[in-house]
This record gives sequence, C-alpha cells and structure tokens, in this order.
Amino acid sequence: MSALAVDVRGLNKSFGPRHVVQDVSIQVERGRITGFLGPNGSGKTTTLRMLCGLLTPDSGEGAVLGLDFRRDAEAVKRQTGYMTQKFSLYEDLSIEENLDFVARVHELDRRRQRVRESLERLGLTARRKQLAGSLSGGWKQRLALAASVLHAPKLLLLDEPTAGVDPKARREFWDEIHALSAEGLTVMVSTHYMDEAERCHDIAYIAYGRLMARGTAEAVIAQSGLITFRAEGQTADGTGADRLAGALAGRPGVIMAAPFGAALHVSGVDRAALEAAIAPYRQPTLRWTEVQPTLEDVFIRLMGQSSDNFQ
Repeated sequence: MSALAVDVRGLNKSFGPRHVVQDVSIQVERGRITGFLGPNGSGKTTTLRMLCGLLTPDSGEGAVLGLDFRRDAEAVKRQTGYMTQKFSLYEDLSIEENLDFVARVHELDRRRQRVRESLERLGLTARRKQLAGSLSGGWKQRLALAASVLHAPKLLLLDEPTAGVDPKARREFWDEIHALSAEGLTVMVSTHYMDEAERCHDIAYIAYGRLMARGTAEAVIAQSGLITFRAEGQTADGTGADRLAGALAGRPGVIMAAPFGAALHVSGVDRAALEAAIAPYRQPTLRWTEVQPTLEDVFIRLMGQSSDNFQ
C-alpha cells in the first residue's frame, strides 16, 4: 500500500470563464494533517470536493486512497468523511437521531453500537436527546465531526470547521483531530486561523487557484525569504511604535508594516533596503529587534504576489 493517501497532479477546474483551480498537484501522507490556507475564493473548497469525488475536475490524474480519483470517484466517496463549513445535519432531529440517520445512509452494521460509541467519544452522550437546532456552535461542531467519522473513513476533509466557534471548543476539536490522526486517519482541513495552521503537520497555501507554498509551517516561513524587524516603545514625540505603520508602508524595501498590539512588524526581502527604510526611526526610545516572520506575515506576502482571478 502506498504511503500517500493523496497523490494527484495537474488538477484543473473552471466555472464558466473563471479558472478556479489551476494545475494544482499535491501529495499527502497517510495519517497526516494537512492545512489548506488562502484567501476567500481561492479554490480551497473546490480542490477538496474534487479530491473526494463530489466535483469532477476538468483535468488531472492521480490517486486518492490508492484509487483513481476520477474513475473510482464513488469508491473514494465511500471511504471519505466530509464536514462542510455550514452545519448540514437536521436541526429538528436529536443528536442521537441524526447519527442514527447517518448510519442508515451508510448502511452500517452494528448501527446502535456505532452510534453509542460515537456519542461517547465526542462527549455527546449526556446530550444525545437534545435537538440539533438548539445546540451552540461548539456542540454542533462535535455532532458534525461525529457524523463525518461514523463510517470509519480513511480520509477526512474539513472545510473551515471551526468558523465562529469559541477558543475552548476549537482547542477540544483539534485535540480530537490529532487523536484521529494518531489512529491512522488522514485529514485535510481548510482554515483561516494561523494558530490552527501551526497545529497541522504541514500546510498548503492556495491563492486564486494556484498552489504557492507547500511544507511544514517552519519550512514555508524559511522559504519565504522574508526579513522582519519588530519595533517596540515610543518615538521622541511620544508616538507609539504601532503608529508608525502608515509612515513606513510603501517605503522602498518595505513589503508590509503591520501593528501587533503596541509593537510594529516591518518586513521585506532586501535587507539593505529594509534597514535603510527603518534607519530614520532608530531612536533611543524605540527598540528594534530582528524576529522570525510569522505565518501571517508570509501569507500576506504571498497574497501580494498573486492576482485575483475574479478580476
């Protein structure tokens, strides 16, 4: 059996004149958690749907779970769990009834046992009779995850699963995702949260249909070529470091200048030009230190290098 759960090349999809996914090739090892990041409308959801057989690509070849992802799309679907961004279960059914319905759809054996085990694993047993429509965002998320893995898939696709969920629920959700991954489940998740991207084993950055970066978070940062300086303190006239963003933005050598609380991050790829840009602001009351760029710094840089295919 191949060590790759996903191994596809030359993936393309257009809707009318808009080329949504452009020659995307991606490989994902079994049991890994891969984060999909990028601006809204960049093709992340379309890519995920093509991989699991919900959308037919215009072109592309390769395998998902050892199967030809185009010819054997129905077989791939049966081994894939898919959690959509919008809650898609029945709000007028209870938690238990929703899971029982999903088990019937998949024609699972030991249906009651599977539902009971799923309730216990996701901490839903005490609420099993509660209507899904009355659940908070975090509990709806747990129910949706339980439904997505009830049939024991080999691949799990999550489309911005924690949007609008509080930090505690997000942490618990990711703890469960890592537990599933440790059991051999391959996970691909789209997210806009940088802290979630850092919890993935590796990431893929897609901007307007094109795959622009791939690897671990550390590797993507290292490959970006960005140099970042952090300023803290105040200028001689009492202006906080964060208020200098407007003055530095657009200066030669400065790709971005962004406030981080009371501090300021200034980034570029030409060290000499960047240091020349900040030189007038090197004052005794301002402390400048070189720091590692954040993932957010890198992704803003990548967005600036891509063109919006809506335009």
